[in-house]
Formats: sequence, structure tokens, C-alpha cells
Amino acid sequence: MMKQVKFSNALRTAALTGGLFLTASAFGQQVIVKGHVKDSTGEPVIGATVRVEGTDGGTVTDFDGNFSIKADAKSVIKISYIGYETATAKAGQNINIILKEEADNKLNEVVVIGYGRAKKTDLTGSVTAMKPDDLSKGITNNASDMLVGKVAGVDVQTTGGAPGAGAQIRIRGGASLSASNDPLYVIDGLVIDNNTATGMSNILANINPNDIESFTVLKSASATAIYGSRASNGVIIITTKKGRNGQKPTFSYNGDITVSTALKKYDVLSGDEYRNLIESLGMSRDLLGDANTDWQDEILRTSVSTNHSVSMQGGLKNMPYRVSAGYNIGNGILNTSWMRRFNASVNLAPSFLNKHLNFNFTAKYMYEKDRYADSGAIGAALAMDPTRPVRMSDPDYAVVGGYYQTLVNASYSDPNWKKTSYSQTPQNPVAMLNNKYCLANSNDYSGNAEVDYKIHGFEDLHIHASLGAQYTATDQKTDIKRTSYSNNYYGRQEFLTYYKYNIVGNAYAQYMHKFGNHDIDIMAGAEQSHYHRSGIDNMGYGTDPMTGARFDEKTRKDKEWATHNSLVSYFGRLNYNFLDRYLITATFRADGSSRFAEGHKWGYFPSAAVAWKINSEPFMKNVKWLNDLKLRFDWGKTGQQNGIDDFVYAPVYVKGDQYSQYPFGDAYYYTMRPNKYNKNLT
Repeated sequence: MMKQVKFSNALRTAALTGGLFLTASAFGQQVIVKGHVKDSTGEPVIGATVRVEGTDGGTVTDFDGNFSIKADAKSVIKISYIGYETATAKAGQNINIILKEEADNKLNEVVVIGYGRAKKTDLTGSVTAMKPDDLSKGITNNASDMLVGKVAGVDVQTTGGAPGAGAQIRIRGGASLSASNDPLYVIDGLVIDNNTATGMSNILANINPNDIESFTVLKSASATAIYGSRASNGVIIITTKKGRNGQKPTFSYNGDITVSTALKKYDVLSGDEYRNLIESLGMSRDLLGDANTDWQDEILRTSVSTNHSVSMQGGLKNMPYRVSAGYNIGNGILNTSWMRRFNASVNLAPSFLNKHLNFNFTAKYMYEKDRYADSGAIGAALAMDPTRPVRMSDPDYAVVGGYYQTLVNASYSDPNWKKTSYSQTPQNPVAMLNNKYCLANSNDYSGNAEVDYKIHGFEDLHIHASLGAQYTATDQKTDIKRTSYSNNYYGRQEFLTYYKYNIVGNAYAQYMHKFGNHDIDIMAGAEQSHYHRSGIDNMGYGTDPMTGARFDEKTRKDKEWATHNSLVSYFGRLNYNFLDRYLITATFRADGSSRFAEGHKWGYFPSAAVAWKINSEPFMKNVKWLNDLKLRFDWGKTGQQNGIDDFVYAPVYVKGDQYSQYPFGDAYYYTMRPNKYNKNLT
């Protein structure tokens, strides 16, 4: 029998009143906590989980990284996001949280590899991936500067001291005795033609260093074999920055000022020391001058260069965007050398159909103007007589522009040109710089359009296609004055124009699926590439200063040329992962190149690699100080068709030089000769 309990009205009233008091007290201690969550770079973290410690409810940050949540005044707020360490803060009206990346987050990064992406921990070949935080700080006038001293096995050396000069990059040394040893460059999915244009010595000049998101360097044969006949020297994949979905417009500016000077000069004799030396050898100093000229000081200077870059990035609902521009003023330490460069880029990445259909459009433009100095002046500064002045007031020296030179009698009929420079003696380095005017202009346009479709209802399969192109036009004008030692009575002019374009299109399908402890990734596709180069070279002596007549026609050189090569490729890759510890990768590529003769056009490039992630074994789970330990074996076959002529398998006839002309009547005619060729080259 159930016992009934009854309460008096007074007791019920007291209990109700107390409950209301406690409830009011509890609500009185709650506050609305508002805050902002960002990462270490200052970007807002979208979708981070925010909750009150000890409770089940919570909220997430919005597109701006902001949140609002109710909490007790003395409670603790916890913020978490995948790939970042969980952060805590005491409840308050306004709190700002900076999330730090997890210690092993970089190991789980997805990096760009050939025709796809992969987790860093799942790589079986020798691949190094770096983001801006890992790259060289300080002076970065071009993209190659950012790799200096950052990647094991990669050597970067500037090919010259001129502003904007290119760099020689070697990955694990050179692989060829006669062809190119430069790596293959892939920028935002577009394979770049390694042939440098006249007046544009740096093929990475079309990228603003501040636009770079990441470098991926493929070093081992198993990693590079997917690029086949162009990959024996390694591959450098560059990805540029993009906007983010829902991001408000963000503006940034980067600028720097660089002061450059010669760190050390060669120790040579001064004028006084040279005169004393001559006397000590028992020779007369009467043939020496009275000056004390430091020729290195005369041609070198302390230069100031500036670099400016601005960008805007953001994202509409389904379309991230980024726009940037940069301007670089580079002045060389060698007098008369300078460079001006302008870069601009645009990126749009719209997505549709609930992110099943994704596009990526990238366009870049670069304009560069260079003034090249006569580099021979450096050697002349070491050999020139230090007892001679830079300039002479004697009228005889007017024929060499008033500069000191060793003069000899001239054989010209011009009564005002009785003397000329003796070319067998060291030349005045200041005159060499000022008598030669070499100016180059370069324009480079490149763009790439990519589309990726994840099949509806079968999301493990997606199809990717891209079409990219690059066009470069340059011209270089060289004008050597008639007062120059090398041309004497007649000046010399040279005008070079150069054009190149390449078009690359590819498509591939990729299937990724995980079942149980097995993870597979299969990719297969095809690619077609076309590369065209052409130019016009005009060079000749000037005109007779007395009569205006053109000097000896047969000494002129006019040459127009064009060349083209194509590549058709088929490729595939298989990645297999068991228990997230045992990895197998196999790739294959077939390249058909127009650069080789019939019967030798196709090359086949397989590779295989296995890896064991030792740190993922159960017996290693208590080893906290070791983040990554992997044992791997790989094998691959690569080729190198870059750096050879487009028709090296056939005798291509070209015009001979000026010394192989034959007279017929009153005219001279050039002969034709074949270039070297090898029809058995593979």
C-alpha cells in the first residue's frame, strides 16, 4: 500500500518561494560572452566549436570568426578546431582567442604533388613541401631567393650580379652532360617552358614572391617519374595564394628597402705602389701617369632598391578571390645596371552544386625593363693601369669619348679621326660602361583554368581538367657608340626580338575510397603540350659619319627563326595504404615527343615505392618525442628532353657566317650548312 504524504499550504508556499529565489539567483549569475577567434596569421577561424566547460551545449564561430554564448560568470570557455590546440578562457564580456596549430599538424598537411594532392605523412618518395613561414625571410626579389638554404639537396646560386638575374637551381646535382640540368617548374598547375627569353633571364620573374602559398620540391625518381621525359632534374611545384569562402575583403601591404654594396674588393696595387714597383724593377716610370685611380671604386656603387606589394583577398558566398600587384625597383652595384619589374595576378575559385563542381581561374602578368651593364668592365677594372685618369682633356682623346685609352694611329680617311683605341691593351672600364647602352623590355602573360567535378552519388570519384597558356614577348636593343674601343670608327647596333608561347591541356580521373583498414587512390589521365619559340635578330655596323653611307653591307646579320615542339602524354598513379602504416605507390607515364625521330618518339617512365610508418606502430605510441619515423624504398625511371634542339634528329640547314660568302657579280651570297644532328637519339 502506497503511503501518501501531504504538505500544508504554508509549506508549499515556502518551498515555491525558495525555488523562485534560487532560480532568480542562478540566472542573475549568467552573462553573454562574446569573442573573436583567429589563427596565428590573424585570419579568422570559421566554424570553430565554442562551449562552456562542463556542459553539452555550444555554438560555432561565424564567417568572421565571431561567437556569442551564454555562460556563468565564473565558468570556463573552451574553443576547439580540427588541426589546432584547444584554447580556454575565463568567461567575460569580450574575449579574443588565438588558436595555435597542433605540434603534428604540419605532418597531416595535404601537399600538392604531380596531378593531385597527398597527405604529408603518406608520401613514399622524397618530397619537401614548404609554406611561407618556412621560407627565407629578408631579401626576396624573386621566387628562387625563397629556396636558398631551405631544402636539403637543393642548391641555389644566382647566375649573375645584375638586378633581377635568374638563379641556377640544382636538385641533387646535375644529371646531364649536354642537356639542361634545370628542374621542371609547375606553377598553379601549368608546366612552364624552361627556355629563357632574350632580356628575361629569370623564368620565375612572372611570380611575385608575396603571392606564393607553397613550394613542393619533388626529388627522388619515384616522385618525379609522373612527369616523365622532363623530370630527371627534379620538379618544383609552386602554388599561389587564394581567398577563402565567406572572408571579408582583407587588404595587405608588404614593402622593403634594400641597400647593396660590394662586400669585398680585390686587393690591387694603387698608382703609387705601381710606380714604385716599376722603379724597383729598374724600369723608367716616365711612361706611367701621375694619377691614383681606384678603378673598382669608379665602376662600383652603393645601390638602393625598393620592393612594394599590395593585395586584396576575400570570398563571396561561393567564390573566393584574390588580387595582387607588385613593383620592384632594383639597382645594381655595377654602374649603369638597373631593373624595373611590375607583377599583377588575379585568382577566382567559384564552387557550385554544394561544392561538387569547383573552378579555379588564375591569371598573371609581368612587365620587366632591364638596363644591362657591360660585365667585362669588372675584369678591366683589375687590369687597367692605376696611374691613368678616367678622362683626358687632350683633343686627341675625343675619338674615344674623352676617356683615357691607349691610342694608335688610325687608317681612316676622316681628318678628324687620326687616332683610335688600341684593342690589345686593357680598356678603360668606365668607358666600357658608358659607351654601351643595352636595354631590354619583357612582357609575360600566363593563365590557367581548372575544373573539378565530384560525381553526385559517387563522391569517391572526381574528374579534373585544366587548360593553361603562357605568352612571352621581349625585345632587346644594344647600341655601342662609335667612340667605343671595340668598334672604332663605326658604331654597332643590335636589335633582338623574341616570342614564345606554350599551351598545356590535361584531364584525369581520380578514385579515392576507404574500406576497413584499406585506403586506395587511383588516378589516370592524359596531357598534350605545345611549345613555340620565334625571334628576329638584326645586327650590323652603323653609318659612315662623313657620308652617311651604310658601312660594308656584308658585315650585317639579319636572321629570322622559329621552332616548335609538342608532347603527348598518358599517366597514372596508384596509392595503397594499409592500417595507416604500410604504404605502396606506383606510377607510370608514357611520353610521345616531336623532338625525336620515328621509332624513337615514345618513352616510358615507371616508378614504384614502399614505405613503413614506424611511428604509427602500437609499440611506438608511448614515444612522445618522435613525430615522424618512416622507412622507405623507391625506384623510378625519368628522362630529360629539355635543353636539346627541337629537330636534333634531322639535318636542319642554317645560313653560314659572314666568312663563308661567295661573290656573284657585285653581290655576296651566304652559303647554307646543316646543324649537328643524331637520328638515333632517344
